[in-house]
This record gives sequence, C-alpha cells and structure tokens, in this order.
Amino acid sequence: MSAQRNTLRRLLVASLVSVALVTALVAARNSEEPSSGPQMAATANAFLQKLSPEQRTQATFRYDDPERLNWHYIPKPRKGIPLKALDPSARTAARAFIATGLSKAGYEQAVNVMSLDDVLYLLETDDWTARRERRDPLNYYVSIFGTPGERGEWGWRLEGHHLSLNFSVRDGRVVASTPEFFGANPAQLDAGPGRTLRPLGLLEDIAREIVRTATPVQMKTILIDKKAPNDVWSTNKLQPVLTPEVGLPAAEMSKDQQELLRHLLAEYLKVCPTDIRAERQSQLEAAGFDKIRLAWWGSLERNAKHAYRLQGPTFLVEYNNTQNNANHVHSVWRSTAGDLNQARAN
Repeated sequence: MSAQRNTLRRLLVASLVSVALVTALVAARNSEEPSSGPQMAATANAFLQKLSPEQRTQATFRYDDPERLNWHYIPKPRKGIPLKALDPSARTAARAFIATGLSKAGYEQAVNVMSLDDVLYLLETDDWTARRERRDPLNYYVSIFGTPGERGEWGWRLEGHHLSLNFSVRDGRVVASTPEFFGANPAQLDAGPGRTLRPLGLLEDIAREIVRTATPVQMKTILIDKKAPNDVWSTNKLQPVLTPEVGLPAAEMSKDQQELLRHLLAEYLKVCPTDIRAERQSQLEAAGFDKIRLAWWGSLERNAKHAYRLQGPTFLVEYNNTQNNANHVHSVWRSTAGDLNQARAN
C-alpha cells in the first residue's frame, strides 16, 4: 500500500469520530429542530407571492398531474418556472424555498453543480446562442404540485442539468425525498495549484478506498465486472431497478471497511435537512446496517471508468463515472419502498 493511500485512509478513518458525533447530535436534536415540511410550505407560499399571475400558472400543477412523475437529469425542455425568468426579488424567494430541502452543505453542493454549466458553456464550441440555452446556471426549474400548507398533500421539485430534487409532503411532514440526483460535469476541474474543484469527489474516494482494502476473497464478491456500465442503472425510471443484491455485505467487511462505509453513507446523507437525514439514517440502521452491500464495476484507478452500487433494505445508491473519459459523475439516492411517495408494484 502506497504512502499516499495510507495517508488517505488515516484521514478518512480519523474523520469518522466527527461523523459519529454529528450523527448522534442529529438523532438527539431531531425532536427539537423544526420539521422541513412547514418551512417548505411557508417559503413556497412566500415564493408564489412574488410571481406574476402568468408565472404562478407556469410554476404550479395539480398534485396528481403526471408532470410530478416526469423527472430527469439531462439538459432538456422542462415545465415549471426557471430561475432565469425571475426578477431579483422572486429569485431570492426561490432560493430561500430551495434551501428548505437541503442542508447548508447540500445547498452548496447544488450551487456547485449548477455553476458547472457555465464551465461547459465556455468549453463547448457549438453556436453560442444554442449553447447558452443548454448551458445556463439559471436554467433550473421550480415546480410546485398541489397547494402548500399544513394539511393535505403537495410536493415540489427543483430540476435541471445534473440536478433533480423531489419532495412529497403530507399534513406538514415530508413523506418522500427521492429520487435525489446530483451530477457533475466536469467531475474534476483544475484551475491551478490548490484550486481543484470536485463537487462529488468524496463519493468516489471513500468507496474506492473500501474496495482497495479488500482481501482477495472479498474482491471476488465486491468486483462484479471489469467493465463499467455507461450510466446509472435506473436512469430516470419512475422507480429504482432492484436487481438481485450483489456485492460485499457490511457484515463481511473489516472494522475499518465498515467505518469507511458509514463515512460514505454520511457523505450522501449530509445534503439533507436534519429531519430527513435523521429519518433516512434511522431507517437504514433499523433495517440492518450489516445487510448493506457495496458492488463495484470497472477500474480501481483514478480517472478511469468505474461505477458502484450501495444497496440496503431501505435504499439504493447508484454512482457512475464513465462519460467524458471518466470525468462526468452521476449519483442518485433512491428509496426501495418507492420514490415520489409512489408505492412500488409487487
């Protein structure tokens, strides 16, 4: 094992003390912190008040409108109201609304993802007008389904290139917050010494470290194929694709590998508001941490095509970095019970 890998491993394992403390504090404070649902409703209504009648019509749908289930993460025409169509006051209200669906770290991650569209605008070479329409950090759409309030069902979505955040609320409580998609293109942006941007970098580094520390026996279970698929398996399907479970279960990992797995899960969970993060954490622990499996496809080297899945009884994570010569990440957290508050068909 190289000195560099030893250093990375020590840093990752050492940081778990902080992660464990944060998890404990989240659980302890969950009952004290305000629920996301009422905050979402209040800021949604404040946002809608800033819109013209025509914009309000564009931004709102019935709760049972088929558009609520029409999620995707590619650049394409969308319904809803784009941030670029808003005046400064309405845009500020939209950002306050969006922030209720994310932690501070999650909001920063979302902004980083959106800002990469400006990078693509500069890098690509087709007609600049068409390129700006496709690559614009304000070309992200807010859609509200139903009537935001403390009673009844309603939902909302923020979506654009490489970002799809979906929420369903019932009687003031967030009952679904998936699919939750974050992507990054470029996944790594080098702007000189000490100025490397990797918005989703730890999702890659921690998972790879678990695999690199695998024994030959473990590797037979964890490495599924030396060739990685071209995208996440479930793409934008309404529900996640739950194939037979593959990969190495946490029960068969070493203590260090299990700690790294907890750290990897914490990286995914850190984007959520306190109550949603605590509920996901509670569900996956109750269902059995030992049952969570990690499976890997492709190369173990940096800057080479790879993909992985994390699957437990309550959730599925799909991660892929194969496009643009392995500099283009797709990652998504999904619910095995059903996304968008839609129960899975048996």
